[in-house]
Amino acid sequence: MRPALLLAGLLLATSAAAQAPAPQPAPAPGAPTPGAGAPAAGAPFRVVNRTGSEARELFAVRSGRTDWGRNYLTQPLAPDATYTMRARAEAGCRFDFRLVLADGREAIRRDNEICAGDRTVALDASVATRPTAPTPTPPAAQPTPGARASTGTGFLVAGERVLTNRHVVDGCDRLLVRSPEGRSFAAVPPAQVDARLDLALLRVPGLTGAVLPFRTNPVRRGEGVVAYGFPLAGLLSSDPKLTRGEINGLAGLQDNQDQFQISAPVQPGNSGGPLLDMQGNVVGVVVSKLNASRVAQRTGDISQNINFAVKGERAAAFLRAAGLQPGQAESRGPDRSTADVGEIANRATVFIRCER
Repeated sequence: MRPALLLAGLLLATSAAAQAPAPQPAPAPGAPTPGAGAPAAGAPFRVVNRTGSEARELFAVRSGRTDWGRNYLTQPLAPDATYTMRARAEAGCRFDFRLVLADGREAIRRDNEICAGDRTVALDASVATRPTAPTPTPPAAQPTPGARASTGTGFLVAGERVLTNRHVVDGCDRLLVRSPEGRSFAAVPPAQVDARLDLALLRVPGLTGAVLPFRTNPVRRGEGVVAYGFPLAGLLSSDPKLTRGEINGLAGLQDNQDQFQISAPVQPGNSGGPLLDMQGNVVGVVVSKLNASRVAQRTGDISQNINFAVKGERAAAFLRAAGLQPGQAESRGPDRSTADVGEIANRATVFIRCER
């Protein structure tokens, strides 16, 4: 699908600056014309220019998109003026915004929630900076033919930073990380690790995109969760897999207080992947499953679907100790659909190949 057509299906501007009405921006080719039988759009949200300078361009794209699409302004947006937009339901609720100011600065805010609260996104002087020359993108990293390899999952917690399990990256001579767009990057050693939690933070130059926020309010037993990752690579298809389950217990094996017990099915290769609540916020990092064959040898019974995840609050504390401030969000309001949560996860989840 061409970018213009994709954008038309995701965003539709509906009104202009507060001080003086401006003409509607023309829809991209293939977009329905507002007021002429167009499909119903979501509730409007507002973008406010709080930078103190006149804005010449406004861009709004779904979080995780790698380009900014088209400019929505047909006339300058004065300081403190408001531009009202609508997002189609299929676009989700998280968007990135960019104002290009008359003095050459740019104000950018990423991963904004537009479906909750007062539906207002303000871009102020604190996020306005001079554009810098783009950093050259490293050449694509290629797997080593014939290398002995294992695989796992990780997810972006900041630009060029990926969180995963320590056991996914332990003993690797080379680590390749495949982005949601399918491009491969080489991680730079050493990883920052916590052996007790089985967590590792990777630095991956050139890897950018949407990041997943960590939930701040308490998690309750029985809440629905989604696990997302790349199980059984080489046997199943190469695309990510989603499974749905619940928080079964507030502690892990042998009362491990660093973990949750979950019923979302996981397999080898899921390790290091995000466990999200039904708002799309991280509540854990998938880490292990009970070894059913060993339990059967000891008990004579085959255990089923007993899996574990490192608690999100422990993972967030690990990131802060590593010098990184993770994104945070409170989960309130109605649950999203499983498919919507999967789309949120997909924008930030990566495939990890460990070569030895």
